[in-house]
Amino acid sequence: MTRNPHNEAQELIALGESLTDVEQSSLQTHLEQCPACRDYAEAANSAVRALRSLPLAADPRLVRATQMRVRFHATRLREARERLWLVGMACLGVGLSATLTVPLLWRLFAWMGEWAGVSTLVWQAGFAIFWIAPALVVSVVLLARGTHSAHNGEKQWR
Repeated sequence: MTRNPHNEAQELIALGESLTDVEQSSLQTHLEQCPACRDYAEAANSAVRALRSLPLAADPRLVRATQMRVRFHATRLREARERLWLVGMACLGVGLSATLTVPLLWRLFAWMGEWAGVSTLVWQAGFAIFWIAPALVVSVVLLARGTHSAHNGEKQWR
């Protein structure tokens, strides 16, 4: 399906100064041949010039309100970045402690399994439960806390 060259020229005119060299030369070629599009381009350029010539002054209250909102959001972004850094450090600490303690706990469970005279499968299952239980508890607590926060957020915005 071919595009209407007049519609394409009007779209390029609407883009204004952000045209590539190829688009600019294509538009100029079309404008040289088409008086209707040339009139459209002149009208669009005069409208842009008229709008740019109007002085624009913001109300001081608007400026203060905008500055206050920008500062508020900048503070929130800084706090989020700090929290993210803390989360990263916590993950690093958990990873290092897990790397160091898991082999020691494995040996401890193996020794306790031999000392108690239980089968290898039993002490390995005990190790797996001991190893995964904290993550499960924390996940449930965070999930419950997140659900609670989500409900409070809904009430706050209503």
